Amino acid sequence: MKKLITLALWILAAVFGYQIYKSVNAPIEFKKVKQERFQAVVNSLKDIRNSQEAYKTVNGKFAANFETLVEFVENGEFTLIQKRDSSYMKFNRVYGIDMLEEVQIIDTLGTVSVKDSIFKNSTRYRTMMNVPYAQNGEKFKLESKIILKGGYKAPVFRAYVEKNVVLYDQPKDLVAKENAAVSVEEINGNIIQVGSINDVSLNGNWPPIYDKKQ
Repeated sequence: MKKLITLALWILAAVFGYQIYKSVNAPIEFKKVKQERFQAVVNSLKDIRNSQEAYKTVNGKFAANFETLVEFVENGEFTLIQKRDSSYMKFNRVYGIDMLEEVQIIDTLGTVSVKDSIFKNSTRYRTMMNVPYAQNGEKFKLESKIILKGGYKAPVFRAYVEKNVVLYDQPKDLVAKENAAVSVEEINGNIIQVGSINDVSLNGNWPPIYDKKQ
């Protein structure tokens, strides 16, 4: 009986010890996993932003879906131009004399591939819509529209994913705490996003640490 009691106590001690270890170590492991996955998500959002900026430069608005955006990166071209200042003398009828007239001359130098300009030798733009670490192949949500800002029509876009999609296999209590995070060192809220559909902005909602780890 004494041996059984001793064995039971050892088992209880082991269980309690594991629970204590888990309660201390779980947040540390969660933070490590979170930062690794969020970094991959941020990198993909940056690729989407760069592609959208190129699309807007050529088309005057942002792409409404990833199919259009990927096709543009694959086959689109930038027109290279050179601006130079010049001047000439022109007769001014008001003053009755020749006066210096300044102009800006724009020369077209040629074109360059959007794909080569942004992604060099990489083909990751073909999969930039896929959310890293997502369990079921979820894709980023993409929105674009025209808003009225200061009396002018301005194109805007937003690409985003919910944190729950990226942290699907992590402890529920820690994920809930992450979704409620409010800190200058964290990605606040329950989504990771770049751009905005309510304001003219191309910023992401992540802190600078994710830019330094690019």
